[in-house]
Amino acid sequence: MAEGRDVQWVEVGEGQSGQRVDNFLITRLKGVPRTLVYRIVRKGEVRVNKKRVKADYRLQVGDLVRIPPLKLAPREAVKQVSEGLRNLLAGSVLVEGPGWLVINKPAGLPVHGGSGVKIGLIEALRQVREDLEFLELVHRLDRDTSGCLLLAKSRPALLALNDALKRHQMDKRYLALVAGRWPVRREFVSARLDRFDAGNGERRVRVDAAGKVARTRFAIREAFPKATLIEAEPVTGRTHQIRVHAAHAGFPLLGDDKYGSREGESLARHLGLSRLFLHAESLTFPEPSSGRPVQIRAPLPEELEAVLSRARGGR
Repeated sequence: MAEGRDVQWVEVGEGQSGQRVDNFLITRLKGVPRTLVYRIVRKGEVRVNKKRVKADYRLQVGDLVRIPPLKLAPREAVKQVSEGLRNLLAGSVLVEGPGWLVINKPAGLPVHGGSGVKIGLIEALRQVREDLEFLELVHRLDRDTSGCLLLAKSRPALLALNDALKRHQMDKRYLALVAGRWPVRREFVSARLDRFDAGNGERRVRVDAAGKVARTRFAIREAFPKATLIEAEPVTGRTHQIRVHAAHAGFPLLGDDKYGSREGESLARHLGLSRLFLHAESLTFPEPSSGRPVQIRAPLPEELEAVLSRARGGR
């Protein structure tokens, strides 16, 4: 059974000024996949001030946007948030400001849908937070990584936070458990990274002299007989950077099914680790409106704390 929607006429306010029309539609049309949004824009069914526009058109205050009635087949719809996920996300907000919020992202939840995933954290949060007209990711975390994730609740906040990222005014620290004893003197890993197709549509990253410059700072937090808890600070922000740099240095992350080692897999099983041990522990950024520094910390999940306890016990 198809789902119908009436024609909507929406006037753009200050909070949406400068936003791309495709992102504006994705935010308003909760449950509608991106492919359908791009289709109705391309066909001219979406009008701004009675004129056709492209998906990258930037809205201005006072623009009148026509959103057509949609017929959405169940197989096309973005999955609705389950009650369990709704409660989990509602309880995962660490701190919320006037134009932003930081959530403690659960491991196993992708930050956005796509590639066979009908719902990600951003789509789910847009359903949970119906009070927000605008909600966008400021940065991303890997699907299996937990911890601090920053989102913007207004267009001006998003622009300010994106600018802070470009100016390296945002500090992100991760905790990772790696196989082996990390050398005390190994403080940095600098190795260019390149993305490639690993087959079956899967994208991976490898060290390649022709890749993009990437640098990560590492520090030992705690040493165990067969593993090391390290703090990782990505100086650059490449995909899978911490995981690939650690593996390149000879100390792959435990629980890493893409860049791990057989020894690491065996140790992970021994310690009872069933996920990637990578957690975004802290995030520091300038508050968009005042510029004052904001520092947020996400506690290590109980399952990872339990793994560390077993490692300390010499298991």
